[in-house]
Amino acid sequence: MSSVDFGDLAERVGAALGSHGAVLVTAESCTGGWVAALVTSVAGSSAWFDRAFVTYSNQAKSEMIGVSPQTLLQHGAVSEATVREMALGALARSPADIAVAISGIAGPGGGSPDKPVGTVCFAWATKESPSVYSVTERLPGDRAAVRAQAVRVALEGVIQRLAGLSRRV
Repeated sequence: MSSVDFGDLAERVGAALGSHGAVLVTAESCTGGWVAALVTSVAGSSAWFDRAFVTYSNQAKSEMIGVSPQTLLQHGAVSEATVREMALGALARSPADIAVAISGIAGPGGGSPDKPVGTVCFAWATKESPSVYSVTERLPGDRAAVRAQAVRVALEGVIQRLAGLSRRV
């Protein structure tokens, strides 16, 4: 995916958030803040982006956004249970309306038979709805490709979740 595609995607996310009067917060692990960097590259993003939590370590996930140590022990950092708690924790620590959370194994090492390199978990949560949507993807390619695809999935998911929200403006 080229930077032009990313720029267009960030613009579309901004337009969708703006049209809903919604504000975004991110909780990122394997993408290392790339989602936040991308959306803040759009002029005027302060109107629809609040903050980012880059929680690469398990300790950061627990301390910064309240992921339960028990969840991390039982399910691991790369799990839908963890990203669901990441998304809810980010929302609870922000005035934002929608959160996206990402945790995965970008490689080249760190994979296992159950969670091979390219396994990335995503969650989206909104203050409007008590339900959290989560999904696990197996993304192909090297570290750079996995991370880039994770950014794309995360932001496309924001647009999809917004389609189900009521408009505030």
